[in-house]
Amino acid sequence: MKTSKRSLRASLAFALATALSLPALASEHAAAPAGEAWTPASLHAALAALPKGDAERGRAVHEQMFCASCHGGQGQAPTFNWPHTAGQRSVYTAKMLLDYQKRLRLENKGAELMHDIAVMMTPQQIADVAAFYATLPAPRDDGTPRPVAKPEGVSAEQLVKKGDPTRLLTPCASCHGVKGQGGVLEAAALAGQNPQYLVRTLLDYQSGRRANDAAKVMRVFAEKLTRAEIEALARYYADLPLKK
Repeated sequence: MKTSKRSLRASLAFALATALSLPALASEHAAAPAGEAWTPASLHAALAALPKGDAERGRAVHEQMFCASCHGGQGQAPTFNWPHTAGQRSVYTAKMLLDYQKRLRLENKGAELMHDIAVMMTPQQIADVAAFYATLPAPRDDGTPRPVAKPEGVSAEQLVKKGDPTRLLTPCASCHGVKGQGGVLEAAALAGQNPQYLVRTLLDYQSGRRANDAAKVMRVFAEKLTRAEIEALARYYADLPLKK
């Protein structure tokens, strides 16, 4: 068993190095067909079909699948290249892993690596690791560099709590919660999230590079944001305390 675990870790470490260093990998993934996009009904059915997750088993999955190399031992990413997974809602984590399996997320080399890992996971492992991350406290003062200082005239709190009716922007809180705790299905928990990662995520939605939001809600929302607003939102959520 120890030899098997060492071999798995070595394989995943090699996959990580390959994904980050070989540009040819991107073209190989781009040529492969993506799975069928979710409908609300098919997404609900897929999530409902997952077994009940167990957080302790999920901790073992986190270790065996070498997740800590990118997301940190306690779900707090050691660099700004990856999202924090600590405190993330289990249903969101499960959906993302299913998205990676189906190639619905292939926006960059990191997503390509996640596909290679997710296809090795069983439904039980997906449910377990999602349950594990949900038990971890959301990061606070993670030390990740923040975007530039909030420009004059940009209020992240306004966008979060009230939106902007003049641009038909709904409040972020209507999906992600007033405390950034997340909402239904794919509405992620954002409190304490790596701000550099969140900036890239919103820019990917804005450009259409990331398109795994089933109802196109995030793409439509992000298209209307300025770069200054994106950076202000990333800073706001990174510094948002999560009170339970």
